[in-house]
Amino acid sequence: MGQEIDLLKNYPKTNRNVKNRGVTKSEEDRAIAREFGKEFFDGSRDHGYGGFSYFPRFWQPVIPTFKDRFNLTESSSVLDVGCAKGFMLYDLVQILPGIEVKGVDISQYAIDHVIDGMKDRVQVADAKALPFEDESFDVVFSINTVHNLEEKECAKALQEIERISIQNSYITVDAYRNDVEKERMEAWNLTAKTIMSVKNWTTFFKDIGYTGDYYWFIP
Repeated sequence: MGQEIDLLKNYPKTNRNVKNRGVTKSEEDRAIAREFGKEFFDGSRDHGYGGFSYFPRFWQPVIPTFKDRFNLTESSSVLDVGCAKGFMLYDLVQILPGIEVKGVDISQYAIDHVIDGMKDRVQVADAKALPFEDESFDVVFSINTVHNLEEKECAKALQEIERISIQNSYITVDAYRNDVEKERMEAWNLTAKTIMSVKNWTTFFKDIGYTGDYYWFIP
């Protein structure tokens, strides 16, 4: 199996009022968020981002870390599973002109509002049935996405990532290390359907045959 490694260490951190979010978020809010439509991306903060816009300060500091870890060059091929509006892919192309990038997302809204320059590189697709041949990409990324599926579906999505990657992949998922972190995660969670302890996630990866790198989102 791959390595537990924080490749998003240079992604800007934000202050999170986890306790308040746990009090204010209802199951109705979560149901709306899980539609991954306009309300999730560009609607009220109760249902998601409260406005999902491009800022270079987010992904541009992360791309060099990806580049070094996976030896990315202008002749590499990359897929982002759960690409949303394509911001990470856009910054990959800015830093490595010529790199082949593609993205998929379950959200028609996100794909319809993808950042300029990425429109012909993204498509709506289900992570459980990725529309690509075996070993199609040098590296497959999926950041905070596969945990939005039920456990069996999550396993299928990870196996699909395994199938289409030539050698490398990297995912991040919602997780916790102790009871305090578990409580914070349950309060913070808006869309995830599969949340496990770090130990259980690692066992899960081994059991389903996922061999890529991985790390955790813990609010």
